[in-house]
Amino acid sequence: MREHLLPGLRPPPRRHPPGEIQSGRLQPAHRFQVSATDNHFAIALDGPAASGKSTLAKNLAARLGLVMVNSGAMYRAVTWKALRENISPADRDAVVEMLGRINITTGVKDNLSTIGIDGEDPGDALRSEEVNANVSAISAIPEVRVLLVNLQRDYLHGHSIVMEGRDIGSVVFPDTPYKIYVDAAEHVRAARRSQVGEIDSVAARDAADSKRDTSPLVIAEGATVLDTSDHTIESGVDAAIDILRQQGLPVPQP
Repeated sequence: MREHLLPGLRPPPRRHPPGEIQSGRLQPAHRFQVSATDNHFAIALDGPAASGKSTLAKNLAARLGLVMVNSGAMYRAVTWKALRENISPADRDAVVEMLGRINITTGVKDNLSTIGIDGEDPGDALRSEEVNANVSAISAIPEVRVLLVNLQRDYLHGHSIVMEGRDIGSVVFPDTPYKIYVDAAEHVRAARRSQVGEIDSVAARDAADSKRDTSPLVIAEGATVLDTSDHTIESGVDAAIDILRQQGLPVPQP
Protein backbone atom coordinates (compact mmCIF):
# COMPACT_ATOMS: atom_id res chain seq x y z
CA MET A 1 0.00 0.00 0.00
CA ARG A 2 1.39 3.40 -0.99
CA GLU A 3 0.29 6.35 1.11
CA HIS A 4 1.11 10.05 0.96
CA LEU A 5 0.22 10.93 4.55
CA LEU A 6 1.13 13.74 6.89
CA PRO A 7 1.43 13.49 10.71
CA GLY A 8 -1.81 13.79 12.64
CA LEU A 9 -4.10 12.31 9.98
CA ARG A 10 -6.81 10.20 11.57
CA PRO A 11 -7.00 6.49 10.71
CA PRO A 12 -8.52 6.11 7.23
CA PRO A 13 -11.71 4.15 6.51
CA ARG A 14 -11.54 0.46 5.79
CA ARG A 15 -10.28 -0.59 2.39
CA HIS A 16 -12.82 -2.10 0.10
CA PRO A 17 -12.65 -4.46 -2.88
CA PRO A 18 -14.46 -3.58 -6.09
CA GLY A 19 -18.20 -3.88 -5.67
CA GLU A 20 -21.50 -3.30 -7.37
CA ILE A 21 -24.85 -1.98 -6.24
CA GLN A 22 -27.21 -4.90 -5.98
CA SER A 23 -29.66 -4.15 -8.72
CA GLY A 24 -30.46 -5.69 -12.05
CA ARG A 25 -30.64 -2.22 -13.58
CA LEU A 26 -27.01 -1.33 -12.90
CA GLN A 27 -24.92 -1.73 -16.02
CA PRO A 28 -21.84 -3.95 -15.55
CA ALA A 29 -18.72 -1.92 -14.81
CA HIS A 30 -16.58 -3.87 -17.27
CA ARG A 31 -18.56 -2.44 -20.18
CA PHE A 32 -17.07 0.96 -19.43
CA GLN A 33 -13.38 0.14 -19.09
CA VAL A 34 -10.60 1.17 -21.46
CA SER A 35 -9.97 -1.26 -24.29
CA ALA A 36 -7.14 -1.57 -26.79
CA THR A 37 -9.08 0.55 -29.27
CA ASP A 38 -10.49 3.07 -26.78
CA ASN A 39 -8.25 5.85 -25.53
CA HIS A 40 -10.72 7.10 -22.92
CA PHE A 41 -9.85 6.48 -19.27
CA ALA A 42 -11.04 7.49 -15.81
CA ILE A 43 -9.08 8.87 -12.87
CA ALA A 44 -11.01 8.19 -9.65
CA LEU A 45 -10.73 10.62 -6.73
CA ASP A 46 -12.62 9.59 -3.61
CA GLY A 47 -12.69 11.07 -0.14
CA PRO A 48 -14.77 12.64 2.62
CA ALA A 49 -16.36 16.08 2.65
CA ALA A 50 -13.96 19.05 2.45
CA SER A 51 -10.94 16.82 1.87
CA GLY A 52 -10.06 18.96 -1.13
CA LYS A 53 -11.04 16.41 -3.74
CA SER A 54 -13.24 18.77 -5.78
CA THR A 55 -10.55 21.44 -5.97
CA LEU A 56 -7.95 18.80 -6.74
CA ALA A 57 -10.13 17.16 -9.40
CA LYS A 58 -10.84 20.46 -11.16
CA ASN A 59 -7.21 21.55 -11.22
CA LEU A 60 -5.86 18.09 -12.03
CA ALA A 61 -8.26 17.81 -14.98
CA ALA A 62 -7.20 21.25 -16.20
CA ARG A 63 -3.52 20.33 -15.92
CA LEU A 64 -4.01 17.08 -17.86
CA GLY A 65 -6.54 18.41 -20.37
CA LEU A 66 -9.34 16.10 -19.17
CA VAL A 67 -13.01 16.56 -18.26
CA MET A 68 -13.75 16.96 -14.56
CA VAL A 69 -16.92 15.19 -13.39
CA ASN A 70 -18.40 16.14 -10.01
CA SER A 71 -20.46 13.11 -9.03
CA GLY A 72 -21.55 14.75 -5.80
CA ALA A 73 -23.37 17.45 -7.75
CA MET A 74 -25.63 14.74 -9.17
CA TYR A 75 -26.67 13.56 -5.70
CA ARG A 76 -27.08 17.14 -4.58
CA ALA A 77 -29.29 17.87 -7.59
CA VAL A 78 -31.61 14.97 -6.76
CA THR A 79 -31.67 16.13 -3.13
CA TRP A 80 -32.48 19.67 -4.24
CA LYS A 81 -35.34 18.41 -6.43
CA ALA A 82 -36.79 16.28 -3.63
CA LEU A 83 -36.73 19.22 -1.23
CA ARG A 84 -38.31 21.46 -3.88
CA GLU A 85 -41.18 18.98 -4.04
CA ASN A 86 -41.42 18.73 -0.24
CA ILE A 87 -40.37 15.09 -0.33
CA SER A 88 -38.65 13.83 2.80
CA PRO A 89 -35.29 12.15 2.08
CA ALA A 90 -36.41 9.50 4.56
CA ASP A 91 -39.39 8.61 2.36
CA ARG A 92 -37.71 6.17 0.01
CA ASP A 93 -40.89 5.32 -1.91
CA ALA A 94 -41.60 8.97 -2.63
CA VAL A 95 -38.03 9.60 -3.75
CA VAL A 96 -38.13 6.56 -6.05
CA GLU A 97 -41.46 7.71 -7.48
CA MET A 98 -39.93 11.11 -8.17
CA LEU A 99 -36.99 9.49 -9.98
CA GLY A 100 -39.42 7.82 -12.36
CA ARG A 101 -40.89 11.08 -13.61
CA ILE A 102 -38.08 13.64 -13.59
CA ASN A 103 -35.71 14.29 -16.47
CA ILE A 104 -32.03 14.46 -15.47
CA THR A 105 -29.69 15.90 -18.07
CA THR A 106 -25.91 15.74 -17.91
CA GLY A 107 -23.31 17.30 -20.14
CA VAL A 108 -19.95 19.02 -20.38
CA LYS A 109 -19.24 22.75 -20.55
CA ASP A 110 -15.72 24.17 -20.49
CA ASN A 111 -14.42 20.70 -19.58
CA LEU A 112 -16.63 20.58 -16.46
CA SER A 113 -19.65 18.33 -15.95
CA THR A 114 -23.11 19.89 -15.85
CA ILE A 115 -26.36 18.68 -14.29
CA GLY A 116 -29.95 19.80 -14.79
CA ILE A 117 -33.34 18.50 -13.73
CA ASP A 118 -36.51 19.15 -15.71
CA GLY A 119 -34.76 21.93 -17.59
CA GLU A 120 -33.56 23.75 -14.47
CA ASP A 121 -29.99 24.36 -13.36
CA PRO A 122 -29.88 24.19 -9.54
CA GLY A 123 -26.80 26.42 -9.48
CA ASP A 124 -25.68 27.64 -6.07
CA ALA A 125 -28.64 25.91 -4.40
CA LEU A 126 -26.63 22.68 -4.56
CA ARG A 127 -24.45 24.03 -1.71
CA SER A 128 -27.29 25.22 0.51
CA GLU A 129 -27.43 24.18 4.16
CA GLU A 130 -30.67 22.30 3.51
CA VAL A 131 -29.09 20.25 0.73
CA ASN A 132 -25.97 19.67 2.85
CA ALA A 133 -28.12 18.31 5.67
CA ASN A 134 -30.05 15.87 3.46
CA VAL A 135 -27.73 14.71 0.68
CA SER A 136 -26.32 11.76 2.64
CA ALA A 137 -29.83 10.38 3.20
CA ILE A 138 -30.71 10.71 -0.48
CA SER A 139 -27.38 9.17 -1.50
CA ALA A 140 -28.08 6.11 0.65
CA ILE A 141 -31.15 5.15 -1.42
CA PRO A 142 -30.09 2.29 -3.74
CA GLU A 143 -32.34 3.37 -6.62
CA VAL A 144 -30.78 6.83 -6.59
CA ARG A 145 -27.29 5.37 -6.78
CA VAL A 146 -28.23 2.96 -9.58
CA LEU A 147 -29.56 5.79 -11.73
CA LEU A 148 -26.68 8.16 -11.07
CA VAL A 149 -23.91 5.56 -11.34
CA ASN A 150 -25.16 4.72 -14.83
CA LEU A 151 -25.10 8.43 -15.75
CA GLN A 152 -21.61 8.76 -14.31
CA ARG A 153 -20.32 5.83 -16.35
CA ASP A 154 -21.80 7.31 -19.50
CA TYR A 155 -19.28 10.16 -19.34
CA LEU A 156 -16.49 7.75 -20.26
CA HIS A 157 -18.07 7.04 -23.66
CA GLY A 158 -17.00 10.41 -24.99
CA HIS A 159 -14.31 11.70 -22.67
CA SER A 160 -11.29 10.88 -20.58
CA ILE A 161 -12.24 12.11 -17.13
CA VAL A 162 -11.24 12.95 -13.60
CA MET A 163 -14.26 11.98 -11.49
CA GLU A 164 -14.52 12.80 -7.81
CA GLY A 165 -16.91 11.36 -5.28
CA ARG A 166 -17.17 8.73 -2.59
CA ASP A 167 -17.48 5.45 -4.50
CA ILE A 168 -15.78 6.19 -7.83
CA GLY A 169 -12.89 3.77 -7.38
CA SER A 170 -14.92 1.13 -5.54
CA VAL A 171 -18.18 1.05 -7.54
CA VAL A 172 -18.34 3.40 -10.53
CA PHE A 173 -14.98 2.50 -12.11
CA PRO A 174 -13.55 -0.32 -9.98
CA ASP A 175 -11.22 -1.50 -12.75
CA THR A 176 -9.48 1.80 -13.44
CA PRO A 177 -5.83 1.62 -12.36
CA TYR A 178 -5.85 5.33 -11.52
CA LYS A 179 -7.27 5.76 -8.01
CA ILE A 180 -6.52 8.32 -5.30
CA TYR A 181 -8.21 8.59 -1.91
CA VAL A 182 -8.08 12.27 -0.92
CA ASP A 183 -8.15 13.07 2.79
CA ALA A 184 -7.25 15.82 5.28
CA ALA A 185 -7.21 16.29 9.04
CA GLU A 186 -10.69 16.82 10.49
CA HIS A 187 -9.95 20.32 11.82
CA VAL A 188 -8.64 21.35 8.40
CA ARG A 189 -11.77 20.04 6.72
CA ALA A 190 -14.03 21.82 9.23
CA ALA A 191 -12.16 25.09 8.61
CA ARG A 192 -12.54 24.69 4.85
CA ARG A 193 -16.29 24.23 5.15
CA SER A 194 -16.55 27.23 7.44
CA GLN A 195 -14.66 29.38 4.93
CA VAL A 196 -17.34 28.74 2.32
CA GLY A 197 -20.20 29.27 4.77
CA GLU A 198 -21.04 25.61 5.38
CA ILE A 199 -21.52 24.80 9.06
CA ASP A 200 -22.63 21.17 9.09
CA SER A 201 -20.49 18.73 11.08
CA VAL A 202 -17.82 16.93 9.09
CA ALA A 203 -17.80 14.17 11.71
CA ALA A 204 -21.54 13.60 11.30
CA ARG A 205 -21.20 13.62 7.52
CA ASP A 206 -18.32 11.13 7.72
CA ALA A 207 -20.39 8.80 9.88
CA ALA A 208 -23.35 8.97 7.52
CA ASP A 209 -21.22 8.39 4.42
CA SER A 210 -19.07 5.57 5.82
CA LYS A 211 -21.81 3.59 7.61
CA ARG A 212 -24.52 3.52 4.96
CA ASP A 213 -25.37 0.12 3.50
CA THR A 214 -25.22 1.23 -0.14
CA SER A 215 -21.82 2.22 -1.54
CA PRO A 216 -20.27 3.47 1.71
CA LEU A 217 -17.23 5.73 1.71
CA VAL A 218 -14.19 3.44 1.60
CA ILE A 219 -10.65 3.38 0.31
CA ALA A 220 -10.95 1.49 -2.96
CA GLU A 221 -8.71 -1.46 -3.67
CA GLY A 222 -5.55 -0.19 -5.37
CA ALA A 223 -6.02 3.44 -4.28
CA THR A 224 -3.22 5.60 -2.90
CA VAL A 225 -4.08 7.94 -0.01
CA LEU A 226 -3.18 11.61 -0.45
CA ASP A 227 -3.48 13.98 2.52
CA THR A 228 -4.07 17.56 1.39
CA SER A 229 -3.94 19.19 4.85
CA ASP A 230 -0.73 21.12 4.20
CA HIS A 231 -0.83 21.22 0.42
CA THR A 232 -1.44 24.26 -1.73
CA ILE A 233 -3.60 23.71 -4.79
CA GLU A 234 -0.51 23.54 -6.99
CA SER A 235 1.46 21.17 -4.75
CA GLY A 236 -1.60 18.96 -4.33
CA VAL A 237 -1.88 18.59 -8.10
CA ASP A 238 1.84 17.84 -8.29
CA ALA A 239 1.48 15.14 -5.63
CA ALA A 240 -1.51 13.62 -7.42
CA ILE A 241 0.41 13.50 -10.71
CA ASP A 242 3.31 11.77 -8.96
CA ILE A 243 0.88 9.14 -7.68
CA LEU A 244 -0.70 8.68 -11.11
CA ARG A 245 2.72 8.18 -12.67
CA GLN A 246 3.41 5.47 -10.07
CA GLN A 247 0.08 3.90 -11.04
CA GLY A 248 1.11 3.81 -14.69
CA LEU A 249 -0.43 6.93 -16.22
CA PRO A 250 2.02 8.21 -18.86
CA VAL A 251 2.14 11.84 -17.74
CA PRO A 252 5.13 13.65 -19.31
CA GLN A 253 7.68 15.14 -16.94
CA PRO A 254 7.63 18.98 -16.86
